[in-house]
Amino acid sequence: MKCPLAQKGCGGCQNIEKKYGDTLREKDDAFRALFPEAISITGMEDPRHYRNKVLRTFANGRDSLYAGIYRAGTHQVLSTRTCLLENERASQIAHTAVEILANMHLSAYREDFHRGLLRHLQVRRAHHTGQALVTVVTSGADFPQGREFAKALMRSCPDVKGVTQSINDRDTSAVMGFRSRLLGGHDEIRDTLCGLQVFLNSRSFYQINTLQAEKLYTRAIEYAALMKEDTVLDAYCGVGLIGMLAARHAGHVTGIELVSPAVECARKAARANRIDNISFICGDAVQALKNGAFKPSVVFVDPPRAGCSRDFLDALSLAAPRRIVYISCNPETLRRDVTLLQCSGYSPVKAHPVDLFPFTNHSEAIVLLTHA
Repeated sequence: MKCPLAQKGCGGCQNIEKKYGDTLREKDDAFRALFPEAISITGMEDPRHYRNKVLRTFANGRDSLYAGIYRAGTHQVLSTRTCLLENERASQIAHTAVEILANMHLSAYREDFHRGLLRHLQVRRAHHTGQALVTVVTSGADFPQGREFAKALMRSCPDVKGVTQSINDRDTSAVMGFRSRLLGGHDEIRDTLCGLQVFLNSRSFYQINTLQAEKLYTRAIEYAALMKEDTVLDAYCGVGLIGMLAARHAGHVTGIELVSPAVECARKAARANRIDNISFICGDAVQALKNGAFKPSVVFVDPPRAGCSRDFLDALSLAAPRRIVYISCNPETLRRDVTLLQCSGYSPVKAHPVDLFPFTNHSEAIVLLTHA
């Protein structure tokens, strides 16, 4: 695909001007080099506009505020209205939000001088319901125009169900701050995935590609081969989707997550889906496994890109579940962690990459490990 942003130096996707089939083969070859037993990668029929989350960075223009994406390798902001990978409606909402803020004569945060208010804008859009949630990231708590902005945006875009402010007053490259407040509507939207209702807020993790995530999770449940006598742990459970899918087949499921807003979303989803054989804990999976009172027969693991900590892998090996279904967005850390689990008697028996991030160098994968 020809992308005007790529011509300007955008580094958001590395392979946008390659043929999609070629990029799939490259990813497949790279994954098979790590996991020779893997089946072929699952791609998309239409790999455009799959991103259900849009992120913009604010900058001060000669005449007014604008927002966009960083030029590759720099903090120079390229003015961006549309992106070939982003959900089109989410991009439209982002553009409308930036126009409203620009008309309020607000300034972008300057990280070199530590001045200015607006840092980033996030638009999250539910793929199946069309509901959207907008977050403005500011450099401080003082945002007197915030409620006015929220009213104007929700009036212009009725599909925006909530507007929040994230306060990031740290000298950091992290997007979101630790504090937030509601500016309008609700800090929550609803989507459906694999036939289940899920609830999302501005801080909860959600796979960026809804259609491919459905394929990924369906394969994960298939690999787990769950039975009614199984006791399941969903570690790093996020908003609880994998655990709820597992609860359709298992005796009982426990989901563990450190981010409390995500746990709140997971509990609400379980009630909405009328799933009564699942419970969610806001806490540390390492401590839950070390406790010894909880002995799962099957564990789902879906950690961040850095992979699992050694403490977690040690605790997991000590708990000795019969099957581990490991979902990863980083094949290299997946290979590292699988190798460590092999030292504890586990064997990888199935592996499957899924292209959740078309036209980038990244892919998602599932590996099933069983205890020897």
